[in-house]
Amino acid sequence: MHQTATERTVDLDPRETAEWMEALDQIVDEAGPDRVTFLLDKLTERARDNGVKVPIRSTTDYVNTIPVDQEVPYPGDRALEREIKSLVRWNAMAMVSHQNKLDDGIGGHIATYSSLATLLEVGFNHFFRGSIDGQPGDMVYFQGHASPGVYARAFLEGRLSESHLNNFRHELRDTPGLSSYPHPWLMKDFWQFPTVSMGLGPINSIYHARFMRYLEHRGLLPASDRKVWAFLGDGEMDEPESTGAIRMPVNEKLDNLIFVINCNLQRLDGPVRGNSKVIQELEGSFRGAGWNVIKCIWGSDWDALLAKDISGRLVQLMNECVDGEYQSFKAKGGAYVRREFFGRYPETAALVEGMSDEELTSLHRGGHDPSKVYNAYKAAMEHKGGPTVILAKTVKGYGLGDNFEARNPTHQNKKLKPEDVVHIRERFKMTIPDECAANVTPYCPDKSHNAIVYMHERRQALGGYMPVRNPAPSSTKAPEQEFMEEFRGGSGDRAISTTMACVAILTKLMKHPQIGKKIVPIVPDEARTFGMDGMFRTYGIYASGGQLYKPHDADMFLYYKESKDGQILEEGITEAGSMAEFTAAGTAYANYGIDAIPFYIYYSMFGFQRVGDQIWAFADSRGKGFLLGGTAGRTSLSGEGLQHQDGHSILLASTVPNLVTYDPAFAYEIAVIVRDGIRRMYENREDIFYYLALYNENYLQMPMPEGDRTKLDEGILKGIYLYKKSGIAKAKATVQLLGSGSILTEAIQAAQILGEKYGVAADVWSVTSYNELRREALTTERWNTLHPAEAAKVPHIQQVLGGTEGPIIAASDYMKAVQDQVSPWLNGRMTALGTDGFGRSDNRKFLRSHFEVNAASIAVAALSRLAREGKFDAKKAAKAIAELGVNPEKADPAFA
Repeated sequence: MHQTATERTVDLDPRETAEWMEALDQIVDEAGPDRVTFLLDKLTERARDNGVKVPIRSTTDYVNTIPVDQEVPYPGDRALEREIKSLVRWNAMAMVSHQNKLDDGIGGHIATYSSLATLLEVGFNHFFRGSIDGQPGDMVYFQGHASPGVYARAFLEGRLSESHLNNFRHELRDTPGLSSYPHPWLMKDFWQFPTVSMGLGPINSIYHARFMRYLEHRGLLPASDRKVWAFLGDGEMDEPESTGAIRMPVNEKLDNLIFVINCNLQRLDGPVRGNSKVIQELEGSFRGAGWNVIKCIWGSDWDALLAKDISGRLVQLMNECVDGEYQSFKAKGGAYVRREFFGRYPETAALVEGMSDEELTSLHRGGHDPSKVYNAYKAAMEHKGGPTVILAKTVKGYGLGDNFEARNPTHQNKKLKPEDVVHIRERFKMTIPDECAANVTPYCPDKSHNAIVYMHERRQALGGYMPVRNPAPSSTKAPEQEFMEEFRGGSGDRAISTTMACVAILTKLMKHPQIGKKIVPIVPDEARTFGMDGMFRTYGIYASGGQLYKPHDADMFLYYKESKDGQILEEGITEAGSMAEFTAAGTAYANYGIDAIPFYIYYSMFGFQRVGDQIWAFADSRGKGFLLGGTAGRTSLSGEGLQHQDGHSILLASTVPNLVTYDPAFAYEIAVIVRDGIRRMYENREDIFYYLALYNENYLQMPMPEGDRTKLDEGILKGIYLYKKSGIAKAKATVQLLGSGSILTEAIQAAQILGEKYGVAADVWSVTSYNELRREALTTERWNTLHPAEAAKVPHIQQVLGGTEGPIIAASDYMKAVQDQVSPWLNGRMTALGTDGFGRSDNRKFLRSHFEVNAASIAVAALSRLAREGKFDAKKAAKAIAELGVNPEKADPAFA
């Protein structure tokens, strides 16, 4: 070696270095970059063999990735595109500012779109395809805080009216308004993807790109070069969901995925990375994960300076400065830049001697230069074999004047001062009428205006306008009742769990001649736990590259089979990734015109508690499908303990307005619910989705009770039906026992105890959904309130239980608050038994005794309530507590 470890950065033999560089350049010219890559890999291996510690470098210099000599000329009309962009800027700014003057504090964001305008306009004019050969085109996840800019462009296109813009964030007035951010629930014909809960756009777009390939590989969607674009904020990338899944698209070779990260260096309150560089940090993370990274840092007006930088000092200086400094350089103007940036070294100071302060002020960042952005996008579109991330450096509040540009409070600024308006008009040479400028109101030129004509021509050439949400008509019919008939008969003498019963129903559906191919089973990792291994051989686990190995269990009947056209999506240990896949599948009817019917089964505890934000976004997306909590209940999952036992998912599910929730006890209930769910969601196109609590306790799946099947089905779907009426002719007293899920079996045993030991008649009811009963009751109550002159309607829960005798004991494997949802309509008759408190590691017998939801506890609650009402001897009730083994002095499980 020529140098010691402490001298590695010093070139002790420049001549030898020059010879190596010359040889490298020659190989590039004669053999190309692939040969260079091969030789560098071989040299690295040889160096390591010789004990050389080769440094791992995950970042490159703080300059543009694409060299100037590799750029192509910009293909568009720069003057017209600049005019379009200026009009969009004006209308976005005017919409927010004008609205906040009229309605102080209504909110909105100006600065984000101002930094993003060029990045979006280049895409709208040259890259975002509305359709491809009659099929849906690219999918674009817009940066949520930039929604005013998207609205402003749609206004110029004639897709939104001035009334819409004037009613931004006024959705409850008489005139049409616009939602704050991208919300398909609120603007069902416009937005496709909700993105403002930051971090969800990145992970959802990743799994959307994967699901697109899944549809193509299964032959459900024609293969094409369509892309998924995700426009993200640099501050947003700190959310764990933003980068937690970035390895997956590399492994899947998803070259249909493009991230564009708007690196304006600022989050809500200040710098994203004041003491370092967020672009370098992101480059290291994405390059290390295997992404194609394109940095778009400096505008074209830096090219000459970099070309003159023969000393390398300018690049060195760019590498040395941190983001806090770069923010100041933009906020404080050219003189400051000359002194504090270029003035650090004589070599860099000399580079700008002939430039004025105004010229230094106007030096562009890459994300504001259409040519640089175009070349970055073109390279991303052409990249093969993996995903691309474009790190585009911008200025928050770009062009909005000294009160906005690169200032810490910029994100919170909603209003413009008169001097700001004057600056913006002059800065972007806007031809805004004086009246609009004076009042800061929207403006759209006549449709014959050259810029407007050009804008329409570009969108027509690219296949249509964006964003737009255009769901296809239904192509799905619910399975015939006869198709599900086998599940009405129970499981005979075989004890199985409701999870296994649901998997059997799912397997049956996958055999349906019309529906089968549309079913999308999704599971994080526990397919065997849920009994899904029987699907492996028949349907295969989706693997984009097929199965590249022979599984060790290949000689077994249920071997582990992966295939390129596999139907099962087994995601690994990632509930967030699985939920993102569920979202892609559940919205395919709107995005691709394909009725994919996802069934996502998972450990119940790791649903709403872990990915509740994603579930809420799914609801906003008008997604369809079935969430299956495969290990539901606080006591059903033996042995697992506190972290795995779920007693609150149903309560959490009740907070989602369009989520239909059920807690079924038997297979026939599940069959009725699933069939009706397909009918409502896919055949009737209702904007709802389903959650089913499924248990892993094995017990006999009873046959459907005798009686009117239509009425029984109606009861199951509405939330309650009489499972078994007491046969005691002359009872001492009567009670109503309500059970849900696996606790229904405890209620059945309790009824037997009450009848045989204490002569109490107990009718047993299966409550499949307290959530649905409450919603129906609230709807009925609201109608009654608003129609006082008409005969009052009676909520279903009162219709069913109002004429029954005795107290009501309602038990479930969930918190008492689940049952308490219907107590206002039961006139104080109900006692709730539930599993409030932390779980424990033990078997079901002891867990249910601990939480007081076992048969003995249900019987005790019934006798105690009867005694309080004077319908049963109080001393006998106290004696029964001892007889049934219930300890009245033990600690309250809710706090134990």
